[in-house]
This record gives sequence, C-alpha cells and structure tokens, in this order.
Amino acid sequence: MPNCDTLIRNATVLDGSGAASQCLDVALNGDHIREIGNSLKYAATENIDADGLILAPGFIDVHTHDDTAVIHNPAMLSKLSQGVTTVIVGNCGISTAPVQLRGEPPDPMNLLGCADAFRYPTFAAYVAAIQKAQPSVNVGALVGHTALRNNQMDRLDRTASATEIDNMRRQLQEALDNGALGLSSGLAYLSAYSASTDEVLALAQPLAAAGAVYTTHMRSETETILDAMNEAFEIGRRNHVPVIISHLKCAGIANWGRSGEVLHTLDTARASQNVGCDCYPYAAGSSTLDLRQVDERVKITITWSTPHPELAGQTLAQIAINWGIAQIDAARKLQPAGAIYHSISEDDMRRILRHPATMIGSDGLPNDPLPHPRLWGTFPRVLGRYSREEKLLSLPEAIHKMTRMPAQRFGLAKRGLVREGYFADLVLFDSEKIIDTATFADPIRPAEGIASVWVNGVLSYTNRGATRKCSGRFLPRGKTTWIQ
Repeated sequence: MPNCDTLIRNATVLDGSGAASQCLDVALNGDHIREIGNSLKYAATENIDADGLILAPGFIDVHTHDDTAVIHNPAMLSKLSQGVTTVIVGNCGISTAPVQLRGEPPDPMNLLGCADAFRYPTFAAYVAAIQKAQPSVNVGALVGHTALRNNQMDRLDRTASATEIDNMRRQLQEALDNGALGLSSGLAYLSAYSASTDEVLALAQPLAAAGAVYTTHMRSETETILDAMNEAFEIGRRNHVPVIISHLKCAGIANWGRSGEVLHTLDTARASQNVGCDCYPYAAGSSTLDLRQVDERVKITITWSTPHPELAGQTLAQIAINWGIAQIDAARKLQPAGAIYHSISEDDMRRILRHPATMIGSDGLPNDPLPHPRLWGTFPRVLGRYSREEKLLSLPEAIHKMTRMPAQRFGLAKRGLVREGYFADLVLFDSEKIIDTATFADPIRPAEGIASVWVNGVLSYTNRGATRKCSGRFLPRGKTTWIQ
C-alpha cells in the first residue's frame, strides 16, 4: 500500500471548474494533491473523514490590502478563517513595494501603515520579506501606480513627465522581473487623479511582454463611471493587456440603478478584449475619509481619525451634530481619517456579484481598528447568504468565482482546482452552516462552517482555530489564461 501524508475520505468535491460535485477521496503528499478517486488505498499519516462536507480549492482573495499584514501578522486569521489560502496585494494603486518615502505616506498609501511600514525600496526586497515571514497564506502582488508616482514625483497633483514615466517603468520592470502579477491604479484618489490617460498607457506598456495584468480602481465609480470604464478598457486594448475593474459598483445615491448599463458596457468590451472585475458582497465601501464623498444622505461611519481617535465608531452625522457644524466641516476636522460609506444599492451589488465575469475580493483593511466586516466575512457571506439562502448563485458558480477564475486570470500556476498534481490549497466546509458572523457593529469575528483549511498541503486551520503551522509562499506570476 502506498504512503501519503493526508487522506481525505468521503468528500463532496467541488473542483473549482464550475462542474457539479462528486463524492471522492483526495490524497495529499507534501505540498501537492497526489491522487483523487473512489475508495483510495493509502497508508496515510493523517486520515480525515469528510463525512460529505464540501471540499473545494482554497479561496483566492483577489482584492486585498494585506501588503504589510502578511509580514507583521503572518497568522492572517481574518483570511484563513474564511477558507482563503491566497491573497493578492498591491491593489488600488497602492503597494508596499517598490517604495521610497520622503516623509509620511500620501493618502491612500497610509491605509497600509505609517512610514515605518514601507521598508522595501525594491520589489525583490518585498519578496524576500514575505519569504522570511512565511505567512499562513500565499501572497501574489501587484505594483501600485501611486506608489511609483510617489517614488519619482515631487508632487502628485499633476501628470508625470516623460523622464518620470521612464523611471517608473524601470521600477515596474524590476518588479515584473521578480514575479509581480501586474500593475494596479487608483485613479479616483487625489494622489493619482491628475495622472493623464497617456501616463497610465505609457506605464502599462511593459505588461504585455511579461504576460501581466492591469487592475484599476477607476477614475470614477459615480456619475461618470462609463467614461472611467472606457478609459480602463482603452489602456488594456492599446497595450494588449487584460483589464480587471476593481470592486465594480455604482457608488453614490445619484448612481443607483445603473448596474444594467455598467454591465452592458463591460460585456461590450468583453466581446473584443480580456476584461473582468471583482466585487465584495456588501452595500457599503470603506477607505480613507474623502471630502468628495461626504453626502448627508449617506451614512458614514468613522473608523479612525488621527486628530480625534476617540471618535472612531461614531457616524459623521453624530459628530457633526455634537460639534454644531456641517458634516463637510466635521470631515475636515477629522482628517486624516478612515470611513465606511453606506453608499451602494443592494440590488446593484447583487447584479454585479452574479455576473459571470465577476470574481470575489474582500477589499478589507487590516490596519483599521474598526474594519469593515468584509475583512472577516466576505467569502462565507457569498456562500451562505447569497448562494445557499438567496439562490443568487449556485454553489459551483460561487466556488468558481473564488478559485479557478482568479487563478487563471492572475497566472497562479497549479492553483484554483482540486486536481492531481496541483498544489494542495484546500478548504473543507459545511455548505448548510457556512455563514459570516462579522457585522458593522462587531466586525472582528470568524465565520462559521469552516471545518479545515490546508495551505500547500499543511493543515493550517480547523473549526477549533488556527494550527499555527504557517506554510504560505510568495506566488510569482505564471501564465494567465483568460476565462470570459
């Protein structure tokens, strides 16, 4: 009888492809899946009877801001407890590397930490830090456009010169040479809003030869969202590069109900180029406190404030009333600060979530003292609330959006499927019990229904908590295979 490290028997396998489930045994050896079949015969170091629970590929969180968390908090319980085995960092134009600061990080790079968190002047240095920290989850990384601008420009409220773009491209190329997945932008933020389309076009030019992707927090998610989408598609089309729209939404009350035309615009582009998006399953977003988003019709909760830390957890409306001033003036007094904006229509979010081009990303902010509950709840919320309870997605569809689709779009080799020879990133869960428990009032709570999580073949989490065996790796860019 052959040996293996782990034998999982009687599992209901959803392999990540979108196909229906099968009752199978899965044998793990080292960091790989050795064999999948019926009634496998192995002398296993560890035998697990899945008793019909769902066995799926480990979930891939395509939109995170865990850049510094994976190093300073390698246990990564907020992700591991959801069944997430891989995080993609460096989104929204902000990354920890390559960065050289001349003071405190500009907004929104401060979401990743204070100046002492930015210790990686090259991408290679960041990769080395991940390898040394060995977090409990795998890490794939994008390079932030705003980070590159910060390195090369004396001020960020203008477009870059040709020389500055050349310098940025050199840093981007170093990152691509060391395994970066691609380039991200955050054109909605004031630190990048003045960048011209031509600046981003020129900077994205090296991506095609590297087989990398372009992801973007677009210039607008409100009234001019269609123009912003077309700008993103133009950058991808002219450079022959896949485009991923980050956290696609119709933000702002005046923009509610437009998801149909937004998705039509997406589908029109998909007919001729590689385009997709990600989405989080909540009708509220979170970022730094932006005066342009202050709307007295929208509930805004302050999550942190440098000048007034004691006000974290209060709404901007409450603070303004207590101070006897308008909300916009209160927001000015609170800055720099973080906020949760309840500015999304639930119906629009659901329509985007179920679209076949949409992946799942949490967009959680691990440095927030009072984070949006998406940090701890995104993936179980999709599986429990929107798949099981509301039937918005079938379970195979939902798993596909979390596994194979992101692995192929981002070029994560041998990840995202339960398949022989693939890395043993796996999650075992109860499809009848899985649900998020994190709330806006109590956001730091692990999900229910996750039985076991393996990262590179190592049992890293059970329903009793983390095993403290950290086996995550830096994942360099492989070959992207686009799924339309």
